[in-house]
Amino acid sequence: MPTLDNESDGNGENRQKEGSKKTYFVRIHAPWEVLTRHAEISQVRMPIKSPAVPVPAQGVLQKVTACLERLLDPFRLPEEVEARFKPKKFTCPFNRERETMFDIKEPASFFRPHVRSRIAYSILLRNKFGHGATEFGIAKALALGMYDGAYPLHDGDYDDKAIDNDRKVLYHHWARFSCFLRYQPVDLIRDYFGSKIGFYFAWLGFYTWMLFPAAILGLVVFIYGIVTMWWENQVSDEICNDYFNLTMCPLCDKFCGYWSLGESCQSAMASHLFDNPATVFFAIFMSLWSTMFLELWKRRRHALQYLWDLQTFRQEEERPRPQFEAQVRHTKRNWITQEDEPWLPFIYRIPRYMLSAVLVLFAIALAVGAVFGVIMYRVSVQASLALNRNELIATNANLVTTATAATINLTIILLLNMIYSHIAEYLTELEQPRTETEFDDSFTFKMFLLQFVNYYSAIFYIAFFKGRLIGRPGKYVYTLGYRQEECSPSGCLVELCMQLGITMAGSQLVANNLREIFLPKILVWLNFRWLIQAMAGKSEEERKKTGLSRWELDYLHVDIGPRGLFFEYLEMVIQFGFVSLFVAAFPLAPLLALINNILEIRLDAQKFVCSLRRPMVGRAADIGVWYYILEAISTISVCTNAFVIAFTSEFIPRLVYTRVYSPDGSLNGYLNFSLSYFEVEDFSEKNTPRNPLHLGHNVTFCRYRDLREPPWAEDPYEYSNAFWHVLAARLAFVVVFQNITFLLTRFLDLLIPDTSYDLQDAIKMEEQLVSRAILDFELQRTKQRQRHNRFRRQQTAPPDEDEEHSPTTPATPDHHVDSWEANLHKRVSGISPSRSQGFGQGRGQGRGQVSGASSDYESTV
Repeated sequence: MPTLDNESDGNGENRQKEGSKKTYFVRIHAPWEVLTRHAEISQVRMPIKSPAVPVPAQGVLQKVTACLERLLDPFRLPEEVEARFKPKKFTCPFNRERETMFDIKEPASFFRPHVRSRIAYSILLRNKFGHGATEFGIAKALALGMYDGAYPLHDGDYDDKAIDNDRKVLYHHWARFSCFLRYQPVDLIRDYFGSKIGFYFAWLGFYTWMLFPAAILGLVVFIYGIVTMWWENQVSDEICNDYFNLTMCPLCDKFCGYWSLGESCQSAMASHLFDNPATVFFAIFMSLWSTMFLELWKRRRHALQYLWDLQTFRQEEERPRPQFEAQVRHTKRNWITQEDEPWLPFIYRIPRYMLSAVLVLFAIALAVGAVFGVIMYRVSVQASLALNRNELIATNANLVTTATAATINLTIILLLNMIYSHIAEYLTELEQPRTETEFDDSFTFKMFLLQFVNYYSAIFYIAFFKGRLIGRPGKYVYTLGYRQEECSPSGCLVELCMQLGITMAGSQLVANNLREIFLPKILVWLNFRWLIQAMAGKSEEERKKTGLSRWELDYLHVDIGPRGLFFEYLEMVIQFGFVSLFVAAFPLAPLLALINNILEIRLDAQKFVCSLRRPMVGRAADIGVWYYILEAISTISVCTNAFVIAFTSEFIPRLVYTRVYSPDGSLNGYLNFSLSYFEVEDFSEKNTPRNPLHLGHNVTFCRYRDLREPPWAEDPYEYSNAFWHVLAARLAFVVVFQNITFLLTRFLDLLIPDTSYDLQDAIKMEEQLVSRAILDFELQRTKQRQRHNRFRRQQTAPPDEDEEHSPTTPATPDHHVDSWEANLHKRVSGISPSRSQGFGQGRGQGRGQVSGASSDYESTV
């Protein structure tokens, strides 16, 4: 198997490992001539010798900013770590003719590891191994089983005390949990793993940093609910007061009896923790926060593109996937390359797409069916617990049912996740995408759609459907012979919070993190066990003598696979949905996400540094399609939070009551307002409880949660005027909330430019100074050529005494060159950036301030 050598020198070497099967390693090294030639062809930007940069005077704002940045010193990386990648140097496309203008101190370290690996891998992708038209490239060789793997070598052991390398630095200053308060060395991560992985960790760190204000405010809202629960919770006081101890209608047919409203006292007290006026403002804040997060990430992305020389990034031409070439029999001439390439006609794609759509719909129906099964569980268990003679169990029947149902739903989610992964991959292979990018886009769409339904279907049911279409006493709505479940008199918000909390904590904090911790270590341990068994015939001395080489040690690590970052992104995007979609019902979601991400960053870092093979360097200028998915979730979250506040919480009915129906403008009497009357004689035989004397007295009227006319009205049990007033207020609130939030988010979008002014100045300064450096180099080379030509003419021409007094002397061209050079310098020097005063001093001053400012966006974990 090929292993890409990242060392600056070394010879190709084959090594044989003994055992039941023989494994051969081919170590590939790219010499200086190959690196320079392909760097010039690929227009790789490399650092040049730093030109002189004007030192601007610092204004008051710059001085204040510098003082504030000192407060962040405890969170910064040590100076010896930052010295590995700061400050950024000016770069331009590499050119072998202008090699002397580049900052080549040592050829061995001029090309960084990710550049060398990318160049070597690009050569392997075009290398032919057969006579067929498609028999070329390491990807095709891997697909055919000619090689078991291809990977760059790690720099060395991360725990080696004698050798200092980038892997060791990343482990000690990034992958350990003791570094959770420090910034991530994203520049070194990109330098070691490539820009694709670098952008993932930069985005994850920025997302975690942005969660801090949301988590703090969510905790404040939760504390506000706890504090006000004791003196501003008029509705709960009435429910818990024996004076208002109302008789409620049965929760199920026949087996359930009448029950006292005071039994829901604890549920009513708990609902106030999340159903209070502060949650409305928190929902508006989170809608603006999601927009701020996306807009500021665009600024951070552009800063990283500048620092990582990705402004001119262009996607390289992709070859067809080996699986596509092997299975497709049709060909089509590429009008660009004028070569015949495998091609699948659209008429053959239609049945594949139709079958894929049908199976995706079936998988979605499977998730919805699982939710329906959980609903049936809730209905049956709650009815059985309500009949329990133990008063404690009967009183908390709703709470126990909700907790157990959420746990069962979480287990089903985790099981379906494993099934959906295989289904999505099989369906994507069935569609036969031509390139890896097309495969990834199709796979991403299917997986996100299936995971979205899997994770959020139960939450959407509780938030928007439970207790909405149940009918009324005497005229209930039945599904498959079962009565639909009702919300408690205080609403369904507590159940929604429990469902969100258990699903989010169970899937994110427990299941995913356990998988991140143990799965890579188990796989590495199994590989080492296999190696020990293969060397069982050797003595201890022979084992010490032979040892293991770097490529053998890396081979025992786990391969990240072609979609290694996909599940990492998917996990975080699902979490972003928990944080934004239903945050009005669960203000602690940002805090749980923050705690999870603090662990996630270090667990992922340990996995990449210690347990995984060094992945092939992938180039990327952003996080790809995931940004648009985040943007869609952010837009949907405005609608979901508006409907949660309007229809799931009691905020709007209470507001209508205090403004229209309350005699004194308070919530006194709201409990009686929100419960309707029902005469028990109107029960049908199917609904009449078997034990009507369950409470010890005859019941004439029972109450239920709705706004309907009483039985003595002209239109008994029809919706009352209060119902229509509340419905109109709810719809008006949704419209106003959405429009105000969208206007504010669009205003923020226009207010925050995608590229900061300092970064724009830095880009302009670099372009001008690099152009000046190239012109200076060309001028010097032109002058040298002219002097050399003049010297050759003087050596070959016969001496002439009058030649030096001739008006056309050889000095004239030099005079013109010097004059033109002086004019050029004058013209270039006269062009100065309009905002150059925003940059720091010293080496690389043109972007020193940008590097310093960008660290504010880096993760503090």
